[in-house]
Amino acid sequence: MSQVSTEGGVRHRLPVRTLVAASIGNAIEWYDWTVYATFSIYFASQIFPNDDTALLNTFATYAVAFFFRPLGGWILGRFADVRGRRTAMILTIVLMAGGSAVIGLLPTFDQVGWLAPILLLLARIAQGMSLGGEVSNASAYLAEIAPEGHRGRYSSFFYISTGTSLLVASLLGVALTAWLSDAQLDSFGWRIPFLIGGVLGVVGLWLRRNMAETEMFEQRKGEAQHTHNPLLTTVQKHPRAVATIIGITLLNTLCYYTFFSAIPPYAVDSQGASDNDVFIALTAGTALFVALQYPFGKLSDRLGRRPQLLFWSAAIAILVVPLSLLIGPGLPQLLVVFCTGLGLYALMASIAPAIMSEIFPTELRGVGIGAWYNLTVATFGGTAPFVITALGNADMSGAFFFYVAIGAVVTFFTVWKLPETAHKPLP
Repeated sequence: MSQVSTEGGVRHRLPVRTLVAASIGNAIEWYDWTVYATFSIYFASQIFPNDDTALLNTFATYAVAFFFRPLGGWILGRFADVRGRRTAMILTIVLMAGGSAVIGLLPTFDQVGWLAPILLLLARIAQGMSLGGEVSNASAYLAEIAPEGHRGRYSSFFYISTGTSLLVASLLGVALTAWLSDAQLDSFGWRIPFLIGGVLGVVGLWLRRNMAETEMFEQRKGEAQHTHNPLLTTVQKHPRAVATIIGITLLNTLCYYTFFSAIPPYAVDSQGASDNDVFIALTAGTALFVALQYPFGKLSDRLGRRPQLLFWSAAIAILVVPLSLLIGPGLPQLLVVFCTGLGLYALMASIAPAIMSEIFPTELRGVGIGAWYNLTVATFGGTAPFVITALGNADMSGAFFFYVAIGAVVTFFTVWKLPETAHKPLP
């Protein structure tokens, strides 16, 4: 994977260390967010009053933090446009790792009362702002350092590292549910993944310490510094780009939170599936997701982004409801659900940084992606676990998957109107 061919037959060596360093912050951040959703069923009653609303309150905190993602995307995206991608990415990883460590060390509700959920909320707000900036800044960095014709390949590292971190989170779930009893998981076991997240943050800082700034940023930082009201400028001068990123991110975020975050607790709590079977199936699906990133990124450099996105959105629209009917006891059917869903999602994830960066100019790329991507994620992704839990309490769980199917239709028609960007220079 270290070498790829250019159109002229010259071998281009992928800067793997730089690509990993650029991607690792997002990997750590998604690890932390996935750990929160995955282990929520164990720590909910520790942080909130131990009643029927504990899990719902935990997901509500999860959702509230999402609404700080647009704020973080706006502030940190603008910071990256003016001060540099590298500096912004170091700041975001500090915020995320610190929040993870705080959650891992939280006192319980029995120990400090309502101070426990308040501290949880503050840690989640810091992580929400951090992730809002990390996605946009790392996406811009990967696109800006990629040679022409290679943005899909470079983009794929974003979710190769992210998927690997999710795989680690899933394997931790398998190990902890196998080695610890439910009582031990409720007592202290849920803290272990969060503390590991704090340690991973230190590793990320070490890898990013010598990253170079992108040439494209250096060339255009003057324009960024003299752009007044940049968020308003994205709407006034680039309305099509704003509409496109909202339309595509709608299904992007629903796919992510459906398969990585919403289905695991739904399968265990509502459908009677074994938590160990769920973690095993999720691990297999995540491994497939990671394995498909580079091939799909490379494919998009050859065939274009548009055909790949059209197939992804159409397949999700058709298959998500039938897949939901398979969620229940039994490892084979759970494997079908997770492998099919995450295999399809890899079509989009592999090129997400490239497609988002290709629709905004350099001086607005950080704030444009940061604000509009994260606003859409907050609206549709942050509420996904809460919605599926609330619908389950009302015996209407199946309605959530129709909701995802409708989102897929919206995304399909958004992509249908999207001009091909794979073979054009980065704006």
